[in-house]
Formats: sequence, C-alpha cells, structure tokens
Amino acid sequence: MATVLMCRRIPRLSRVAAFSTTAKHEAEHGSSKSEQEEKDNPGTANTGSESTATIQLLNPLDYRVLYNPSAYARGRAGFQQHLDRDSGQALRDTLTSPGAAQAPQVFPAASSQALPPIRRALSKSKSNSNTLLQQTILAALSKEEAEKEKWEVHDSKEDPREFQKGRPEYRSLSCDSSEPAQPLPAEEGDSILDSVAACEGSPGSITDHFQRLSRLPAERRVGLASEPGFDALCQCAVRAIRLFSTPDLIHVLKSCVLLAVPPAHPLLDACEGEFCRRAWDMGLEQLLLVADCWRCLERSVPSYLGILFSFANLHWKDLTLPQFVQLVYIIGEGRRSPADLAQKVESTILKYLDSFTLEELGAICLGLFKSVSGISDHVMRRIADRVSLQMEDMSTYALVNVLKMLRYTRMDHLPLLKELGKVIPERIPTVNIQGIMHITLTYSSLHYFDEGVLAAVATSLPPKVSYCRSKDAAKFLWSFGCLDYEPPNEEEFYSSLIKQIHRKLHEFRKFPEHLLTALLGLAFVKRFPEELIDYALREDFVRKTRASKYELNKDLFTLGKSVEIECPAYRGNRLPPQLCQEFAEMALSFAEQEIYVRPEIVEATSLLEKMLGGPEYVKNHMILPHTRSSDLEVRLAADGHPIPFNFKGPVAARKLKDIGVSLTDDLMAQLVKGRAHGRSPVEVENEGRTPRQERGDEAGMLCSDGALTAGAKSPAEPEPGHCPGAPPCLPQPGEVRLALQVSNRNHYCYSSKRLLGLHCLKRRQLRHLGYVVVELPFWEWFPLLRRSRSEKLSYLHYKVFDPALLSRA
Repeated sequence: MATVLMCRRIPRLSRVAAFSTTAKHEAEHGSSKSEQEEKDNPGTANTGSESTATIQLLNPLDYRVLYNPSAYARGRAGFQQHLDRDSGQALRDTLTSPGAAQAPQVFPAASSQALPPIRRALSKSKSNSNTLLQQTILAALSKEEAEKEKWEVHDSKEDPREFQKGRPEYRSLSCDSSEPAQPLPAEEGDSILDSVAACEGSPGSITDHFQRLSRLPAERRVGLASEPGFDALCQCAVRAIRLFSTPDLIHVLKSCVLLAVPPAHPLLDACEGEFCRRAWDMGLEQLLLVADCWRCLERSVPSYLGILFSFANLHWKDLTLPQFVQLVYIIGEGRRSPADLAQKVESTILKYLDSFTLEELGAICLGLFKSVSGISDHVMRRIADRVSLQMEDMSTYALVNVLKMLRYTRMDHLPLLKELGKVIPERIPTVNIQGIMHITLTYSSLHYFDEGVLAAVATSLPPKVSYCRSKDAAKFLWSFGCLDYEPPNEEEFYSSLIKQIHRKLHEFRKFPEHLLTALLGLAFVKRFPEELIDYALREDFVRKTRASKYELNKDLFTLGKSVEIECPAYRGNRLPPQLCQEFAEMALSFAEQEIYVRPEIVEATSLLEKMLGGPEYVKNHMILPHTRSSDLEVRLAADGHPIPFNFKGPVAARKLKDIGVSLTDDLMAQLVKGRAHGRSPVEVENEGRTPRQERGDEAGMLCSDGALTAGAKSPAEPEPGHCPGAPPCLPQPGEVRLALQVSNRNHYCYSSKRLLGLHCLKRRQLRHLGYVVVELPFWEWFPLLRRSRSEKLSYLHYKVFDPALLSRA
C-alpha cells in the first residue's frame, strides 16, 4: 500500500516541486507553463481518502507580484543547477516534516502565510539551511529586479550629460544638479524665508538667500517655489535684476535649477532678458554655463542660443575641446542647427578626432542628430573608423548615439557594422528598450541584415515589451518586417508586440504615423491584425493621418490595398474608392517621372518589344501601384506564344513620337481601337461582352488571332469609376501573365540577395493574383547593359520563354 501511495504522491507533488525548484530557472529563462497552470488553477488538489501530502496554492486579493521572472533571459547555468539542487532538498524536507500529510490549510488573504508559492514552500521548512536558501533566492530576485529597472529607466535630461563626467573642465561649463556637498538642515528653510524682507535691494544678500535655499535637503526644497516667502524673494530679485554682477546672476540661475523653479516662472523671464542683454560682455565659458542651466531648467531660450552661436562663431579659434563638445551638446538640446557653423563644426571634429573620449564622440553624434545637422560622408566615415576600432571600450549609450548619426547619414560602414555584430548581441539584455529600438532601426534603415543581432533582440524583447512606447513597438515591427526576418521565437515576439500596440492604442491618436509603421511592418511578413487594421482605416483616423506633418498617403495606400488582396475574409473598414484613385494617380505620376525612365528599365522594355514583335506585347507599368515599383508585363498563351494586349500603353506612343509622327486625335483613336478581321472593334466588343464584363469584372475577350479586343482592360486601364490601383483580374484560361521585375540594389538587403520586406510583399501579392514573377536581378542584368545587343536578347529570351514557367503556371 505504501508503494501505491508513493506512486500516487509523486505525480501530484512533482508539479508543485517543479514550480518551486524551477522558480529561479523561470526568473532567468522566462515564465513556464507550470506557472501559468498554478495561476489558472490555484489550490487544485485531489482530496482522496489516502493520506497524501498537498500544498494549497493561494491567490489572495492583496497578493502583489514583486518580481517579473520572464524579464530575465539566459541565466547562469552553474548557479541554476546549484539552486535547483538545494531547492529540491528544501521541498523534500518540507514535505516529510511532521504534519505534512495533514489536510491542506487555507489561510485568509491577510495572513502572513499567504505567500507566493516559492516563499510559502520555503516558509514551512524548519531548517536553518532552508531559511538561508530562501534569503538567497529573494536577494537574488530583488537584485536582478533592481538591475532590470535600472537598465530600463532612461533619463532624457541626464543621460546625454554623461560625457561631462570625463573631464574636470566641464565643471565650469555645466550646472551640477546633484545634491549639494554641504546641505543645510531642513529647519533653516523657514528662517531663511523669514529674513527675505531684510535683503530688499541688495543683490549680494538675494544671491546668498538663493544659494542657502538650494542647499536645503531635497524633501524641503519640494514645493518651496509655491511658498509666499520664496515668491517675495523672487520679486526682490526681479526688481534688482540689473544690479546683479554676472557671477551673482549665474549663481541665482544655478540655484533655480536645484530649487526646480518652473520653466515659465517670472524670475526666469527676467533672468533670460538680462542674460541676453549682457551676453556680448560675458565670456564663452559663462555663456555655455548659462545655456546649460537653461537646459537643466527645461526652458526654451531661442534668442539666447542665437546670441551664443553668433558669439561662438566670432570666437571659434578660441574654443577649447571641452567647450566645443559642450557647444555641440547645447546645439543638440536646442534642436537648432546654425547653418553658418556647419563647416566649422566639421573641421573641428577632424581636428580633435583622436583626442575626444569615446563618450564625447557619442555626445557629438547625438548633438548633430538632434539638431538635424548635416555632416559630410568623409567626417562620418572618420568617426565610424575610430568607433569600429574601439567599440568594446565604448558605452552602449554612446555607441547608440553614433548609430543614430550613421543612420541619419545613410553611411554603409562595413567595418563598424561587422564589429557591431560581434559586440552588441551580448549587451542587448542589459540595454534599455529605447536603445534596443535604435540599434534595430539602424539595421533596417541601412538595409543591413545581421541575424545574430536580430535574434538577440527578438529573444530579449518579449519580457521587456511593457516598457515599449508606441513608437518603440512600431519601429521594432517595421525593422523586422523591412528586413523580412521572422525570428525563432516569432510567435512570442509578434504576439507580445501586437498586444503592446493594443495597450498603446490611445497614443496613436496623437502619433498616427506609428500605427501605420507598425501595420506595414506586420504586412511585410504576412500578418494582418484585423482589429488594428479596422481602427487604422476608420474615417476619423484616416483624416488624422492626412493631417499629419509626415507624408503618410503612400503608407495608407499600401496597407489598404494589401488588405484587399491578402485578406478576402476581412469585413472591417476600407479606404474609400476616391482616396484609392487619388493615391494611385500620385503613384503613377511619380513612376512616369522617376521609375519608367530608368535606363535599365527602358533598355529591357525596348529589347522585349523587339524580341516579342512590337510594343503591344509588353507593358512597362505598375501592376500594383501601392507597391511603388514598376513591372514589365508580358502575356503568353499556353503554347508559349506571346499575346498582344498593350494597345493603350505609353510605350507605343513613345515609339511613334521618337520617329517624328505627330500624335493627332485621329491617329490615337486608330491606335487605341485598331482592327480585328476587318470588323469594327466596337462590333466585336458588343458581340463578345457578357453582363459580368459590362461591370468590368473580366479582363476582356480574346479574338481568334489571340489579340485583345478594344474593350479589353489591362491592369493599368481600369473601368470607368474603378480605382486605378484596383487589383487586376485573374488571368484567363490558357493565358500566362508574366511580371518581370527589373530590380536594383535598393530592393535587397545590403550586399546580399535577400529581398526587403516591401518587395517580398509585392511578389507575394503578384503570385496571389495569378502572375508568374520573373526576376531580372541587378547582379545579372546591370552587367549585361554593357554587353552586346544579342547577349541581352538571348538573356531575355531565356527568362521569358523558360519552359519551367509555363509548366508551373
């Protein structure tokens, strides 16, 4: 009987033991299924007649999770094995102690015994070793949670100032907002304010009061600005503002930083006006210090900065290295790029390039990025050269700032990118979510694919996803979609980000561009969350996107038409037909000016016309205007013979224009309508049409010689009232439609043959509509452009009449 009991106990207890002994494992490797089971079925036990050991799992109302096990990825195996072994022994001791086989006890929610499972199991142990184990586990969890919070907190005001700690010279150029070295007791605050009346009209006394108040403890300084005594002190300072010496006025401003005076306070208005008035009598060091104070106070001072930049321009030769870096930092924080300083900034970067610390180099890149300052490829390449050699010694924050500028200048610096692929993956778990986003966005912006980096990002992201802003989640989805990469944990990765998008839906009312970015990234990898798409295509949201400062029409068009083609069961909101028509016309207009006329496309079109028998056999157009690139369409019969269909194409008109024929209305009418067996094309059209074709649902009728009738509509020639970008009809029986893709380097990842997401989407949709996609890849076609005509014709003949195409079709 004992044997039977043991066999029945083990399965029942193994689930509990698994939870307890693997709690640390989950803390480092992600949440487990067993944890979810405990959450879904608290307190589940089989209360049979046998004497069995059971642990009652509780979920009290006031229970609060103090750690997030899923936030930690890839823990230390050695420590894990040690913890599992000791944890297992602790549970065995607990379960074999006296009273372990009694009926389960249920504690009220307020009971101190209502602990999380790992703590409750350990609390029953009466051995000192178990108590020590409990403390070790809790300490480890608390430490890791604290570290995680530390990693994720981003201080947009203080983090960019880290470079100032690298040289003592920055102490005279920047405002130290840390706690005062010699704080005063909190009780002195009232006496200082009570004595304000005695300092009327005395700048020295006013300055002393401000400085003493700034030395009070932080808890006493909170709310000080709203006290009557402080208001009286500020009024005294405003009345005496012109009497202050420049050093005293700077001391007052620095005190305002520590006192957290609101940016719009009247005292700061007076200080700004006075500093602007006397700026030309100040030194560059003082001007930079005051500018730094304004940044710490988060006050916008464009007039003062304009004077500072003009002063620096006149005294540029006197700038020391720290002054230059501080100036670029101020330029970035002011989000303003003085055009007359651009050349001088570049020459100074080159002058001090080998003398900058790596943190200063990161600060310079961040300043240039924030101020949208252009920088030459030569200077950016020199910066990247140095960073690629010293990357391991560079902080991740400074490195990310360099990547921002690399992205902005579209610099394809292979040594840096390759070194980044070695250094950054192991750092990813300790980088905050915004840093990871900027790293990922660098790869997608430069079209550079590195699976090691992207896989590290995908692994680390789900536990951190709650820290994502709407912008971060959107950029992650865009980047992975742009590079057409679905990571090993794709379901977890995409589901966590989609859930975060749902949670942040309210933010998209203010930033509609981020929702479109996210949905396009998902569409690239064939994911269409219908609720989000329905929201994005609502009339009010479409209005928001069209009113945005960004050009979002193309994104709306791509999303709307992709849903139409790939989601036939979708029943939500759609783009209005008139908007589709407007967007399609914009796309076609751009294509006529920028795409159709590219030499590689013009050459392919001309040769295909020659090879197939004329311009009516090939059409250079956009089959799917929402995919933003052209196609060379060719139609073949089942026996491989080409079918003429392009009777309205611009190519035919261009050919006639090239040989000097005037394109009169009569001539165009003849070209458009043509003849079929001596009969009017209108007669053929009227005889052959069915009611369905009257609605424009079919491509048209074939004549007995294989030519299309005048009523036949090619994909770029929609029926009246239809959107020009409407998906083309499916090929008719016995017809093979080829969509030749004359690609270029911008369609692929950098230095690879991996298609980008948009072009994967295009080819997928073309196949969905019955087209056979034929690639003329740039690495084959571009070299041929310099070869003989016969070689090019031979290549195109091989591509078009490949027997495998007809058999697949």
